[in-house]
Amino acid sequence: MSRIADRLAELGLTLPAVAAPVAAYVPAVVQGNLVYTSGQLPFVDGALPATGKVGASVSAEEAQAYAATCALNALAAIHGVIGSLDRVTQIVKVTGFVASDPSFTGQPGVVNGASTLLGEIFGDSGAHARSAVGVAVLPMDAPVEVELVVAFA
Repeated sequence: MSRIADRLAELGLTLPAVAAPVAAYVPAVVQGNLVYTSGQLPFVDGALPATGKVGASVSAEEAQAYAATCALNALAAIHGVIGSLDRVTQIVKVTGFVASDPSFTGQPGVVNGASTLLGEIFGDSGAHARSAVGVAVLPMDAPVEVELVVAFA
């Protein structure tokens, strides 16, 4: 097993299958030594575990867990194009979109779900720049979506 696969196992996680695109795009693209993922929804076994707005029908705590699921799905997409997550040298950027009730302002806390997981998996190489954006609606009424940019060797 690889170092990252071992770490995932220690955390009780497994890398899921790459989520099938829901429109006309690919899950990830390599340019130079960077991988750019498409926005990843919190699919679990091909289905969304919840829909709706954070701060209304979805709690911030639930959304934080869904953001971690999105990050795990993004790692699967990265694995799919570079063959091994051991090749990742740095998580460069995380962008999180949170479908938010108009009164909800906790987007950074929600996206912490993705950021914390990446730090737990990659250690210092998991430190990254980040944006956490509240939006009116996401594809399929998902509560959260995450995209990553990673460097690899």
